[in-house]
Amino acid sequence: MAALEEVPPVQADRSPAMLLAKPPSARRLAVVDDDDDFRRALILQLESEGFEVVDCAGGRSALELLATGESVDVILLDWRMPEMNGLEVLHALRERDIATPVIFLTGLSDDLHEEAALTGGAVDYVEKSRLTKILLRRIELIAEGQRARSQKQNEIRLGALELRFDIGRAFWRGQAIDLTLTEFRMVSLLALKSGEDVSYRELYDLVHGKGFFAGFGDDGYRTNVRTFIKRIRQKFRKTDNSFASIENYGGFGYRWAAQ
Repeated sequence: MAALEEVPPVQADRSPAMLLAKPPSARRLAVVDDDDDFRRALILQLESEGFEVVDCAGGRSALELLATGESVDVILLDWRMPEMNGLEVLHALRERDIATPVIFLTGLSDDLHEEAALTGGAVDYVEKSRLTKILLRRIELIAEGQRARSQKQNEIRLGALELRFDIGRAFWRGQAIDLTLTEFRMVSLLALKSGEDVSYRELYDLVHGKGFFAGFGDDGYRTNVRTFIKRIRQKFRKTDNSFASIENYGGFGYRWAAQ
């Protein structure tokens, strides 16, 4: 499974720090999974990190709970479940205008399932084998998106780029770009500082964590950042092969040039 993107254009007084500053993490989660052993083990881990967790053994019980007005910050949703699979649960949530962010937890690691999850409105797709530090980081990033939403700064447009902070998604010329939340944050930082030079170190410090190691030597982090930027460019170029908004600044980092 894949373990666990109304507002006017950006104004001059909206600094990157204001939108990307690290807020308190979401504190109330719903775990929706029919695997009792996995669900209970995950709940214990999350509770040990200070989260309040709502236990749901299936999609219908989760829908019934949320229909009563019960509120959670993030839903951790299994893909494979009897009666209703995770994608069906997600569609039902959105049909009922329940916009709570959803992270899919799954043992399915292929691109097809990940694309279906993101297209369906999930904010992330995390393989169960990558828990728990990765999942905690994802939740933290989603909390930042929720904070932006509460500040009514959900959407920023910059040329052909649209950033949706409420769902952590980026769009290029109206087409969704399937960025991970880490990639979304890097694009956001570059775009919000459009025309300015952003250092390797600043990009690294924005997203460092498990799976994003500093590499070898004092400047090893530069290699990690280059890898991320290469992947981000590839994803934009799948939609627009003329994409060239992320420019190199030799020996220092990158800059965003609006197209």
